[in-house]
Amino acid sequence: MISEALKFTSDFLNQFLKRKFNVKENLVIINKIIDFAGTQPLENRNKVIITLIHIEQETTKAFHNRNRIANGNFVTKPLDERYNLYLLISPNFEDYNETLNFLNSVLQFFQINGVLDSNSSSLIPEGIQRLEFEFEKGDGYLQMHNLWSALGAKYQPSVIYKMRLVTVPSEEIKGFIPSVKGTSNQTEHGYE
Repeated sequence: MISEALKFTSDFLNQFLKRKFNVKENLVIINKIIDFAGTQPLENRNKVIITLIHIEQETTKAFHNRNRIANGNFVTKPLDERYNLYLLISPNFEDYNETLNFLNSVLQFFQINGVLDSNSSSLIPEGIQRLEFEFEKGDGYLQMHNLWSALGAKYQPSVIYKMRLVTVPSEEIKGFIPSVKGTSNQTEHGYE
């Protein structure tokens, strides 16, 4: 689900930016800032880059995970895990003013689309009910400096958004629970 959530967000942001700037080419890419050789990937040039920088497990859990199957019985699975994803969004354009214009547009996009669900788009991937985006305030300049240093890159104007509640479903089946067919007090013509 992580990949699907990132791709859906990227595609939705890309459509917004293409309309806003009246361009036909794709403007958004999901990628790392620096490759393993320590250089900036060529495909990042003149793009808005979405980079997954942190994953945090959501600690509130459901009580059970039971689904009814065709024969009326229930199947029990381990609880689905829910995660918050932290996204670094960094416009990477040669012209600094263009970088700032795209950063401004990214902020506008998330102000307009703080929640993405089936009401926002019929293209939301199956298994994703809703994505919520929250501006990550952090500790300011020092946090961003440390982040960019850890990435091995030079600072670029950027923003961090927390994508809340991405569910990673469990596919394993723990057991089956038969449905209730009746009680032992029932007779052929009704209750005793």
